[in-house]
Amino acid sequence: MLPDEADEHRLASCLMKSNLARICVPIRVQRASELPEAIKRAAEVADIVEVRLDYLGDSEREAVLPFLRDHLIRDATPMILTFRPAEEGGHAVTDYEARRSLSTSLNKISSSAFFDLEFDLVSGLDAEKASIDWSRVICSHHDFSGVPPDLNRIYERMAATPARIVKIAVQADDATDCLPIFHLLSGARHEGREIIAIAMGHAGILTRILGPSFGSFLTYAAFDNESATAPGQLTASELREVYRIDKINPQTEVIGLLGKPVGHSLSPHIHNAAFAAAGANAVYIPFEARDAGQFIRRLAHPRSRELDWKLRGLSVTAPHKSVVMSFLDWIDPRAKEMGAVNTILIQGDELHGHNTDAAGFITPLRRKFGSLHGARCAIVGAGGGARAALWALRNEGAQVALFVRDPDKARVLSEEFKIDPQLLSGASFAGVDVLVNATPVGTRGTREQETVAKVDQFRGVRLAYDLVYNPLETQFLREARAAGCETLGGIEMLISQAVEQFKLWTGEDAPVDVMRDAARRALVYHGTL
Repeated sequence: MLPDEADEHRLASCLMKSNLARICVPIRVQRASELPEAIKRAAEVADIVEVRLDYLGDSEREAVLPFLRDHLIRDATPMILTFRPAEEGGHAVTDYEARRSLSTSLNKISSSAFFDLEFDLVSGLDAEKASIDWSRVICSHHDFSGVPPDLNRIYERMAATPARIVKIAVQADDATDCLPIFHLLSGARHEGREIIAIAMGHAGILTRILGPSFGSFLTYAAFDNESATAPGQLTASELREVYRIDKINPQTEVIGLLGKPVGHSLSPHIHNAAFAAAGANAVYIPFEARDAGQFIRRLAHPRSRELDWKLRGLSVTAPHKSVVMSFLDWIDPRAKEMGAVNTILIQGDELHGHNTDAAGFITPLRRKFGSLHGARCAIVGAGGGARAALWALRNEGAQVALFVRDPDKARVLSEEFKIDPQLLSGASFAGVDVLVNATPVGTRGTREQETVAKVDQFRGVRLAYDLVYNPLETQFLREARAAGCETLGGIEMLISQAVEQFKLWTGEDAPVDVMRDAARRALVYHGTL
Protein backbone atom coordinates (compact mmCIF):
# COMPACT_ATOMS: atom_id res chain seq x y z
CA MET A 1 0.00 0.00 0.00
CA LEU A 2 1.41 3.42 -1.00
CA PRO A 3 1.89 6.09 1.71
CA ASP A 4 -1.08 8.20 0.61
CA GLU A 5 -3.29 5.12 0.43
CA ALA A 6 -2.14 4.05 3.88
CA ASP A 7 -2.94 7.51 5.23
CA GLU A 8 -6.43 7.43 3.77
CA HIS A 9 -7.01 3.89 5.06
CA ARG A 10 -5.93 4.98 8.56
CA LEU A 11 -8.29 7.94 8.49
CA ALA A 12 -11.15 5.80 7.21
CA SER A 13 -10.58 3.27 10.01
CA CYS A 14 -10.91 6.02 12.60
CA LEU A 15 -14.10 7.32 11.02
CA MET A 16 -15.61 3.82 10.92
CA LYS A 17 -15.10 3.30 14.68
CA SER A 18 -17.90 0.95 15.68
CA ASN A 19 -18.93 2.59 18.94
CA LEU A 20 -20.50 6.01 19.19
CA ALA A 21 -17.77 7.83 21.10
CA ARG A 22 -14.47 9.04 19.72
CA ILE A 23 -12.20 10.58 22.32
CA CYS A 24 -9.68 13.19 21.19
CA VAL A 25 -6.80 13.95 23.57
CA PRO A 26 -4.99 17.26 22.92
CA ILE A 27 -1.28 17.48 23.68
CA ARG A 28 0.52 20.72 24.48
CA VAL A 29 4.31 20.67 24.60
CA GLN A 30 6.71 23.56 24.24
CA ARG A 31 9.54 21.78 22.44
CA ALA A 32 9.49 19.66 19.31
CA SER A 33 11.67 17.06 21.02
CA GLU A 34 8.88 16.38 23.54
CA LEU A 35 6.31 15.61 20.87
CA PRO A 36 7.07 11.91 20.10
CA GLU A 37 6.66 10.81 23.72
CA ALA A 38 3.58 12.99 24.19
CA ILE A 39 1.92 11.51 21.10
CA LYS A 40 2.75 7.99 22.23
CA ARG A 41 1.24 8.53 25.70
CA ALA A 42 -1.90 10.20 24.37
CA ALA A 43 -2.44 7.48 21.76
CA GLU A 44 -2.71 4.90 24.55
CA VAL A 45 -6.02 6.40 25.71
CA ALA A 46 -7.27 8.32 22.68
CA ASP A 47 -8.96 7.53 19.38
CA ILE A 48 -7.58 10.76 17.92
CA VAL A 49 -4.65 12.90 19.13
CA GLU A 50 -4.73 16.67 18.68
CA VAL A 51 -1.33 18.33 18.36
CA ARG A 52 -1.63 21.89 19.64
CA LEU A 53 1.04 23.68 17.61
CA ASP A 54 0.21 27.00 19.27
CA TYR A 55 2.04 25.86 22.43
CA LEU A 56 5.31 25.62 20.49
CA GLY A 57 7.58 28.61 20.01
CA ASP A 58 8.02 30.01 16.49
CA SER A 59 11.35 28.27 15.87
CA GLU A 60 10.10 25.02 17.38
CA ARG A 61 6.98 25.16 15.20
CA GLU A 62 9.01 25.27 12.00
CA ALA A 63 11.18 22.39 13.18
CA VAL A 64 8.25 20.19 14.03
CA LEU A 65 6.62 20.12 10.59
CA PRO A 66 9.15 17.70 9.02
CA PHE A 67 8.81 15.46 12.08
CA LEU A 68 5.04 15.43 11.76
CA ARG A 69 5.28 14.56 8.07
CA ASP A 70 7.53 11.56 8.79
CA HIS A 71 5.57 10.52 11.87
CA LEU A 72 2.24 10.54 10.09
CA ILE A 73 3.63 8.27 7.37
CA ARG A 74 4.92 5.72 9.90
CA ASP A 75 2.41 5.91 12.74
CA ALA A 76 -1.17 4.64 12.83
CA THR A 77 -2.46 7.34 15.19
CA PRO A 78 -5.14 9.59 13.63
CA MET A 79 -4.38 13.24 14.37
CA ILE A 80 -5.79 16.73 14.38
CA LEU A 81 -3.27 19.53 13.82
CA THR A 82 -4.30 22.78 15.47
CA PHE A 83 -2.80 26.25 15.65
CA ARG A 84 -5.18 28.16 17.90
CA PRO A 85 -4.82 31.96 18.15
CA ALA A 86 -5.09 33.63 21.55
CA GLU A 87 -8.41 35.30 20.73
CA GLU A 88 -10.01 31.86 20.48
CA GLY A 89 -8.43 30.40 23.60
CA GLY A 90 -5.10 29.44 22.06
CA HIS A 91 -1.56 29.96 23.27
CA ALA A 92 -0.16 31.85 20.29
CA VAL A 93 -0.31 35.51 19.37
CA THR A 94 -0.01 35.87 15.62
CA ASP A 95 -1.62 37.60 12.68
CA TYR A 96 -4.04 36.31 10.11
CA GLU A 97 -1.46 35.94 7.33
CA ALA A 98 0.83 33.80 9.49
CA ARG A 99 -2.10 31.54 10.37
CA ARG A 100 -3.09 31.19 6.71
CA SER A 101 0.48 30.35 5.70
CA LEU A 102 0.74 27.67 8.38
CA SER A 103 -2.62 26.16 7.41
CA THR A 104 -1.37 25.70 3.85
CA SER A 105 1.76 23.97 5.17
CA LEU A 106 -0.31 21.68 7.40
CA ASN A 107 -2.49 20.68 4.48
CA LYS A 108 0.54 19.47 2.55
CA ILE A 109 2.24 17.27 5.16
CA SER A 110 -0.20 14.35 5.20
CA SER A 111 -3.48 13.03 3.86
CA SER A 112 -4.33 11.28 7.14
CA ALA A 113 -4.49 14.24 9.55
CA PHE A 114 -7.37 16.57 10.14
CA PHE A 115 -6.51 20.19 10.65
CA ASP A 116 -8.56 22.61 12.72
CA LEU A 117 -9.02 26.09 11.25
CA GLU A 118 -11.01 28.93 12.80
CA PHE A 119 -14.06 30.18 10.94
CA ASP A 120 -12.44 33.48 9.93
CA LEU A 121 -9.56 31.57 8.37
CA VAL A 122 -11.83 29.14 6.54
CA SER A 123 -13.82 32.06 5.14
CA GLY A 124 -10.63 33.70 3.89
CA LEU A 125 -9.39 30.48 2.30
CA ASP A 126 -12.60 29.96 0.39
CA ALA A 127 -11.12 31.39 -2.82
CA GLU A 128 -8.22 28.96 -2.57
CA LYS A 129 -10.32 25.86 -1.89
CA ALA A 130 -8.84 24.00 -4.86
CA SER A 131 -5.54 23.73 -2.96
CA ILE A 132 -7.16 22.60 0.30
CA ASP A 133 -8.41 19.10 1.03
CA TRP A 134 -11.64 20.18 2.67
CA SER A 135 -12.51 16.60 3.64
CA ARG A 136 -9.93 16.94 6.41
CA VAL A 137 -10.83 20.43 7.63
CA ILE A 138 -12.55 21.15 10.96
CA CYS A 139 -14.01 24.66 10.86
CA SER A 140 -14.10 25.90 14.46
CA HIS A 141 -15.52 28.71 16.57
CA HIS A 142 -14.87 29.27 20.30
CA ASP A 143 -16.65 31.67 22.63
CA PHE A 144 -15.26 31.82 26.18
CA SER A 145 -17.67 34.57 27.26
CA GLY A 146 -20.86 32.49 27.16
CA VAL A 147 -23.47 31.29 24.69
CA PRO A 148 -23.87 33.86 21.89
CA PRO A 149 -27.50 34.81 21.15
CA ASP A 150 -26.92 34.27 17.42
CA LEU A 151 -25.47 30.77 17.85
CA ASN A 152 -27.75 29.25 15.20
CA ARG A 153 -26.73 31.91 12.69
CA ILE A 154 -23.04 31.26 13.45
CA TYR A 155 -23.61 27.55 12.84
CA GLU A 156 -25.44 28.20 9.55
CA ARG A 157 -22.58 30.34 8.24
CA MET A 158 -20.02 27.71 9.24
CA ALA A 159 -22.10 24.89 7.75
CA ALA A 160 -22.12 26.77 4.44
CA THR A 161 -18.32 26.49 4.15
CA PRO A 162 -16.70 23.55 2.32
CA ALA A 163 -15.17 22.27 5.59
CA ARG A 164 -16.12 18.69 6.36
CA ILE A 165 -16.74 19.19 10.10
CA VAL A 166 -18.12 22.16 12.02
CA LYS A 167 -16.86 22.64 15.57
CA ILE A 168 -18.54 25.00 18.04
CA ALA A 169 -17.44 25.43 21.66
CA VAL A 170 -19.10 27.90 24.01
CA GLN A 171 -18.79 28.67 27.72
CA ALA A 172 -21.55 27.30 29.99
CA ASP A 173 -22.16 28.91 33.37
CA ASP A 174 -25.25 26.82 34.09
CA ALA A 175 -26.45 23.39 32.98
CA THR A 176 -29.28 25.03 31.04
CA ASP A 177 -26.64 26.71 28.85
CA CYS A 178 -26.06 23.26 27.36
CA LEU A 179 -29.47 23.19 25.69
CA PRO A 180 -28.39 25.19 22.59
CA ILE A 181 -25.49 22.77 22.12
CA PHE A 182 -27.77 19.74 22.17
CA HIS A 183 -30.16 21.49 19.80
CA LEU A 184 -27.27 22.12 17.39
CA LEU A 185 -26.30 18.45 17.55
CA SER A 186 -29.85 17.29 16.91
CA GLY A 187 -30.28 19.68 13.99
CA ALA A 188 -26.96 18.74 12.39
CA ARG A 189 -27.73 15.04 12.72
CA HIS A 190 -31.07 15.61 10.99
CA GLU A 191 -29.25 17.42 8.17
CA GLY A 192 -26.54 14.76 7.94
CA ARG A 193 -23.89 17.37 8.85
CA GLU A 194 -20.79 16.31 10.79
CA ILE A 195 -20.36 18.45 13.88
CA ILE A 196 -18.43 18.75 17.14
CA ALA A 197 -20.40 20.78 19.70
CA ILE A 198 -19.27 21.32 23.28
CA ALA A 199 -20.16 23.51 26.24
CA MET A 200 -17.01 24.37 28.20
CA GLY A 201 -16.79 24.84 31.95
CA HIS A 202 -17.96 22.62 34.82
CA ALA A 203 -21.58 23.32 33.90
CA GLY A 204 -20.94 21.94 30.41
CA ILE A 205 -19.62 18.52 31.43
CA LEU A 206 -22.83 16.80 30.33
CA THR A 207 -22.13 17.80 26.71
CA ARG A 208 -18.69 16.16 26.89
CA ILE A 209 -20.21 12.93 28.20
CA LEU A 210 -23.45 12.78 26.19
CA GLY A 211 -22.35 14.68 23.07
CA PRO A 212 -21.27 11.62 21.05
CA SER A 213 -24.57 9.83 21.69
CA PHE A 214 -26.34 12.95 20.35
CA GLY A 215 -24.18 12.89 17.20
CA SER A 216 -21.03 14.83 18.06
CA PHE A 217 -18.17 13.63 15.83
CA LEU A 218 -15.90 13.42 18.88
CA THR A 219 -15.43 14.64 22.42
CA TYR A 220 -12.27 16.08 23.92
CA ALA A 221 -10.54 14.77 27.04
CA ALA A 222 -7.27 15.47 28.83
CA PHE A 223 -4.53 12.88 29.28
CA ASP A 224 -4.40 13.71 33.01
CA ASN A 225 -5.64 16.35 35.44
CA GLU A 226 -2.70 18.67 34.72
CA SER A 227 -2.96 18.74 30.93
CA ALA A 228 -6.48 20.01 30.24
CA THR A 229 -6.67 22.49 27.36
CA ALA A 230 -10.17 23.85 28.08
CA PRO A 231 -12.26 24.50 31.21
CA GLY A 232 -14.34 21.52 32.37
CA GLN A 233 -12.34 18.99 30.37
CA LEU A 234 -12.43 15.53 31.97
CA THR A 235 -9.64 13.01 31.57
CA ALA A 236 -9.88 10.21 29.02
CA SER A 237 -9.74 7.64 31.82
CA GLU A 238 -12.69 9.32 33.57
CA LEU A 239 -14.74 9.27 30.38
CA ARG A 240 -14.02 5.59 29.74
CA GLU A 241 -13.78 4.14 33.25
CA VAL A 242 -16.13 6.28 35.34
CA TYR A 243 -18.75 7.33 32.79
CA ARG A 244 -18.33 4.35 30.42
CA ILE A 245 -18.74 6.66 27.44
CA ASP A 246 -18.20 3.81 24.97
CA LYS A 247 -21.45 2.22 26.16
CA ILE A 248 -23.65 5.34 26.15
CA ASN A 249 -26.27 5.34 23.41
CA PRO A 250 -29.65 7.01 22.76
CA GLN A 251 -31.36 4.38 24.97
CA THR A 252 -29.11 5.07 27.98
CA GLU A 253 -30.99 6.27 31.05
CA VAL A 254 -29.52 9.44 32.53
CA ILE A 255 -29.38 10.22 36.24
CA GLY A 256 -27.45 13.08 37.74
CA LEU A 257 -26.49 15.29 40.63
CA LEU A 258 -28.18 18.71 40.74
CA GLY A 259 -26.35 21.33 42.79
CA LYS A 260 -23.73 24.07 42.79
CA PRO A 261 -20.90 23.26 43.04
CA VAL A 262 -20.86 19.56 42.15
CA GLY A 263 -17.33 19.01 40.82
CA HIS A 264 -16.08 17.72 44.19
CA SER A 265 -18.71 14.99 44.51
CA LEU A 266 -17.88 11.27 44.69
CA SER A 267 -21.42 10.37 43.59
CA PRO A 268 -20.56 9.89 39.88
CA HIS A 269 -17.87 7.36 40.87
CA ILE A 270 -20.21 5.55 43.27
CA HIS A 271 -23.33 5.34 41.10
CA ASN A 272 -21.60 4.67 37.78
CA ALA A 273 -19.71 1.77 39.38
CA ALA A 274 -23.02 0.44 40.70
CA PHE A 275 -24.69 0.71 37.28
CA ALA A 276 -21.76 -1.11 35.69
CA ALA A 277 -21.91 -3.92 38.27
CA ALA A 278 -25.66 -4.25 37.78
CA GLY A 279 -25.36 -4.31 33.98
CA ALA A 280 -27.64 -1.26 33.74
CA ASN A 281 -27.66 0.90 30.62
CA ALA A 282 -27.45 4.07 32.71
CA VAL A 283 -25.03 6.91 33.40
CA TYR A 284 -24.75 9.33 36.33
CA ILE A 285 -23.62 12.89 35.50
CA PRO A 286 -22.99 16.07 37.55
CA PHE A 287 -25.37 18.94 36.69
CA GLU A 288 -24.17 22.32 37.93
CA ALA A 289 -27.06 24.80 38.10
CA ARG A 290 -27.68 28.08 39.88
CA ASP A 291 -31.46 28.04 39.47
CA ALA A 292 -33.05 24.71 40.40
CA GLY A 293 -36.45 25.79 39.09
CA GLN A 294 -35.09 26.60 35.63
CA PHE A 295 -33.26 23.28 35.53
CA ILE A 296 -36.38 21.33 36.54
CA ARG A 297 -38.55 23.14 34.00
CA ARG A 298 -36.19 23.15 31.02
CA LEU A 299 -34.24 19.91 31.47
CA ALA A 300 -36.02 17.58 33.90
CA HIS A 301 -39.80 17.72 34.00
CA PRO A 302 -41.35 15.44 31.34
CA ARG A 303 -44.14 17.94 30.66
CA SER A 304 -41.87 20.93 29.95
CA ARG A 305 -38.29 19.84 29.27
CA GLU A 306 -36.61 21.00 26.08
CA LEU A 307 -34.32 18.02 25.60
CA ASP A 308 -35.25 14.60 24.24
CA TRP A 309 -33.37 12.31 26.61
CA LYS A 310 -34.14 9.40 28.91
CA LEU A 311 -33.76 11.21 32.23
CA ARG A 312 -34.63 8.78 35.03
CA GLY A 313 -33.96 10.81 38.16
CA LEU A 314 -31.75 13.15 40.12
CA SER A 315 -29.74 13.45 43.28
CA VAL A 316 -30.10 16.90 44.82
CA THR A 317 -27.43 18.60 46.90
CA ALA A 318 -26.75 22.08 48.29
CA PRO A 319 -28.17 24.63 47.80
CA HIS A 320 -31.26 23.09 46.19
CA LYS A 321 -32.64 20.46 48.61
CA SER A 322 -35.48 22.65 49.90
CA VAL A 323 -35.91 24.78 46.77
CA VAL A 324 -36.77 21.84 44.48
CA MET A 325 -39.75 20.84 46.62
CA SER A 326 -42.02 23.49 45.09
CA PHE A 327 -41.43 22.07 41.60
CA LEU A 328 -42.35 18.44 42.34
CA ASP A 329 -45.66 16.66 41.75
CA TRP A 330 -45.44 14.39 44.82
CA ILE A 331 -43.22 14.31 47.90
CA ASP A 332 -42.76 11.43 50.32
CA PRO A 333 -44.27 12.40 53.71
CA ARG A 334 -40.93 11.82 55.46
CA ALA A 335 -39.20 14.23 53.12
CA LYS A 336 -41.96 16.76 53.79
CA GLU A 337 -41.36 16.44 57.52
CA MET A 338 -37.62 16.94 57.02
CA GLY A 339 -38.22 19.90 54.73
CA ALA A 340 -35.70 18.64 52.18
CA VAL A 341 -35.53 16.41 49.10
CA ASN A 342 -32.25 14.83 48.02
CA THR A 343 -33.62 12.34 45.47
CA ILE A 344 -36.00 12.80 42.55
CA LEU A 345 -37.58 9.93 40.64
CA ILE A 346 -39.36 10.42 37.32
CA GLN A 347 -42.60 8.45 37.32
CA GLY A 348 -44.44 8.73 34.01
CA ASP A 349 -44.87 12.47 33.47
CA GLU A 350 -44.42 13.35 37.15
CA LEU A 351 -41.51 14.16 39.45
CA HIS A 352 -41.53 12.41 42.83
CA GLY A 353 -39.37 13.62 45.71
CA HIS A 354 -37.69 11.52 48.42
CA ASN A 355 -35.06 11.98 51.09
CA THR A 356 -32.45 9.26 51.62
CA ASP A 357 -30.17 11.40 53.81
CA ALA A 358 -31.94 10.38 57.03
CA ALA A 359 -31.73 6.67 56.22
CA GLY A 360 -28.15 7.16 55.08
CA PHE A 361 -27.33 8.84 58.38
CA ILE A 362 -29.05 6.40 60.72
CA THR A 363 -28.25 3.04 59.09
CA PRO A 364 -24.48 2.98 59.80
CA LEU A 365 -25.04 4.60 63.21
CA ARG A 366 -27.59 1.97 64.22
CA ARG A 367 -25.24 -0.76 62.98
CA LYS A 368 -22.38 0.67 65.04
CA PHE A 369 -24.23 1.80 68.17
CA GLY A 370 -27.28 -0.43 68.41
CA SER A 371 -30.69 0.89 69.52
CA LEU A 372 -30.82 4.66 69.77
CA HIS A 373 -34.05 4.80 71.74
CA GLY A 374 -33.41 7.07 74.70
CA ALA A 375 -29.80 7.74 73.66
CA ARG A 376 -28.42 11.16 74.52
CA CYS A 377 -27.25 12.77 71.27
CA ALA A 378 -25.71 16.12 70.35
CA ILE A 379 -25.55 17.57 66.86
CA VAL A 380 -23.19 20.36 65.86
CA GLY A 381 -24.47 22.34 62.87
CA ALA A 382 -27.57 23.93 61.39
CA GLY A 383 -27.49 22.98 57.70
CA GLY A 384 -28.85 20.14 55.60
CA GLY A 385 -26.79 17.46 57.34
CA ALA A 386 -27.97 18.62 60.75
CA ARG A 387 -31.57 18.63 59.53
CA ALA A 388 -31.37 14.99 58.37
CA ALA A 389 -29.56 13.90 61.56
CA LEU A 390 -32.03 15.69 63.83
CA TRP A 391 -35.06 14.17 62.11
CA ALA A 392 -33.55 10.67 62.03
CA LEU A 393 -32.47 10.65 65.68
CA ARG A 394 -35.82 11.90 66.89
CA ASN A 395 -37.52 9.31 64.74
CA GLU A 396 -35.44 6.68 66.57
CA GLY A 397 -36.60 7.99 69.94
CA ALA A 398 -33.29 9.62 70.89
CA GLN A 399 -32.88 12.72 73.05
CA VAL A 400 -31.27 15.38 70.88
CA ALA A 401 -29.49 18.66 71.65
CA LEU A 402 -28.36 21.09 68.94
CA PHE A 403 -25.12 23.09 69.20
CA VAL A 404 -24.25 26.01 66.90
CA ARG A 405 -21.73 28.82 66.62
CA ASP A 406 -24.32 31.35 65.46
CA PRO A 407 -27.91 30.95 66.77
CA ASP A 408 -29.24 33.23 64.01
CA LYS A 409 -28.20 30.67 61.37
CA ALA A 410 -30.12 27.96 63.25
CA ARG A 411 -33.36 29.95 63.56
CA VAL A 412 -35.22 28.17 60.75
CA LEU A 413 -34.14 24.73 61.93
CA SER A 414 -34.95 25.48 65.57
CA GLU A 415 -38.42 26.78 64.69
CA GLU A 416 -39.27 23.83 62.44
CA PHE A 417 -38.07 21.21 64.94
CA LYS A 418 -39.02 23.12 68.11
CA ILE A 419 -35.53 22.91 69.56
CA ASP A 420 -33.47 25.56 71.38
CA PRO A 421 -29.91 25.63 70.02
CA GLN A 422 -27.03 25.92 72.44
CA LEU A 423 -23.75 27.75 71.89
CA LEU A 424 -20.88 25.54 70.77
CA SER A 425 -18.23 27.77 72.30
CA GLY A 426 -17.07 26.23 75.60
CA ALA A 427 -19.57 23.38 75.42
CA SER A 428 -18.88 20.11 77.26
CA PHE A 429 -20.25 16.88 75.85
CA ALA A 430 -19.57 14.69 78.87
CA GLY A 431 -22.30 12.07 79.20
CA VAL A 432 -23.34 12.29 75.54
CA ASP A 433 -23.79 8.93 73.83
CA VAL A 434 -23.42 10.20 70.23
CA LEU A 435 -21.79 13.47 69.14
CA VAL A 436 -22.38 14.35 65.48
CA ASN A 437 -20.40 16.85 63.41
CA ALA A 438 -22.90 17.99 60.77
CA THR A 439 -20.81 20.95 59.61
CA PRO A 440 -18.23 21.12 56.77
CA VAL A 441 -15.48 21.94 59.27
CA GLY A 442 -12.60 19.52 58.70
CA THR A 443 -13.28 19.00 54.99
CA ARG A 444 -10.27 18.64 52.69
CA GLY A 445 -8.89 22.09 51.92
CA THR A 446 -8.33 25.24 53.93
CA ARG A 447 -10.27 23.99 56.99
CA GLU A 448 -8.84 20.47 57.03
CA GLN A 449 -6.97 20.89 60.32
CA GLU A 450 -9.98 22.39 62.12
CA THR A 451 -12.47 20.61 64.34
CA VAL A 452 -15.70 21.62 66.09
CA ALA A 453 -14.57 19.88 69.30
CA LYS A 454 -11.24 19.28 71.01
CA VAL A 455 -10.06 16.22 72.91
CA ASP A 456 -11.17 17.56 76.32
CA GLN A 457 -14.70 18.12 75.04
CA PHE A 458 -14.89 14.50 73.87
CA ARG A 459 -14.19 13.02 77.29
CA GLY A 460 -17.23 11.06 78.42
CA VAL A 461 -18.63 10.75 74.85
CA ARG A 462 -19.34 7.18 73.75
CA LEU A 463 -19.29 7.61 69.94
CA ALA A 464 -18.21 10.47 67.65
CA TYR A 465 -19.82 10.59 64.19
CA ASP A 466 -18.33 12.93 61.55
CA LEU A 467 -20.46 13.47 58.43
CA VAL A 468 -17.39 14.81 56.59
CA TYR A 469 -16.06 12.02 54.35
CA ASN A 470 -13.11 13.73 52.68
CA PRO A 471 -10.61 13.10 54.20
CA LEU A 472 -11.59 9.77 55.73
CA GLU A 473 -9.59 10.57 58.86
CA THR A 474 -10.63 14.06 60.00
CA GLN A 475 -9.25 16.10 62.86
CA PHE A 476 -12.61 15.62 64.61
CA LEU A 477 -12.16 11.84 64.53
CA ARG A 478 -8.52 12.07 65.67
CA GLU A 479 -9.46 14.21 68.67
CA ALA A 480 -12.31 11.84 69.55
CA ARG A 481 -10.10 8.77 69.31
CA ALA A 482 -7.50 10.42 71.55
CA ALA A 483 -10.24 10.85 74.16
CA GLY A 484 -11.09 7.15 74.00
CA CYS A 485 -14.30 7.47 71.92
CA GLU A 486 -15.57 5.07 69.30
CA THR A 487 -15.71 6.77 65.89
CA LEU A 488 -17.73 6.65 62.70
CA GLY A 489 -16.74 8.45 59.49
CA GLY A 490 -18.93 10.13 56.90
CA ILE A 491 -18.10 7.75 54.06
CA GLU A 492 -20.59 5.25 55.51
CA MET A 493 -23.43 7.79 55.41
CA LEU A 494 -22.48 8.71 51.85
CA ILE A 495 -22.67 5.08 50.78
CA SER A 496 -25.85 4.30 52.74
CA GLN A 497 -27.83 7.21 51.24
CA ALA A 498 -26.56 6.27 47.77
CA VAL A 499 -27.73 2.68 48.31
CA GLU A 500 -31.26 3.97 49.01
CA GLN A 501 -31.14 6.15 45.89
CA PHE A 502 -30.08 3.22 43.73
CA LYS A 503 -33.08 1.23 44.95
CA LEU A 504 -35.46 4.09 44.11
CA TRP A 505 -34.10 4.57 40.59
CA THR A 506 -33.70 0.92 39.61
CA GLY A 507 -36.00 -1.08 41.88
CA GLU A 508 -33.04 -3.37 42.63
CA ASP A 509 -30.77 -3.92 45.62
CA ALA A 510 -27.57 -1.97 45.34
CA PRO A 511 -24.07 -3.54 45.11
CA VAL A 512 -22.91 -1.99 48.39
CA ASP A 513 -19.32 -3.28 48.37
CA VAL A 514 -18.83 -2.08 44.79
CA MET A 515 -20.05 1.39 45.75
CA ARG A 516 -17.81 1.59 48.80
CA ASP A 517 -14.76 0.46 46.83
CA ALA A 518 -15.54 3.02 44.11
CA ALA A 519 -15.70 5.82 46.68
CA ARG A 520 -12.34 4.86 48.17
CA ARG A 521 -10.74 4.56 44.71
CA ALA A 522 -12.03 8.02 43.83
CA LEU A 523 -10.47 9.49 46.97
CA VAL A 524 -7.18 7.84 46.03
CA TYR A 525 -7.47 9.07 42.43
CA HIS A 526 -7.98 12.65 43.57
CA GLY A 527 -5.06 12.39 45.97
CA THR A 528 -7.09 12.59 49.16
CA LEU A 529 -6.15 9.26 50.74
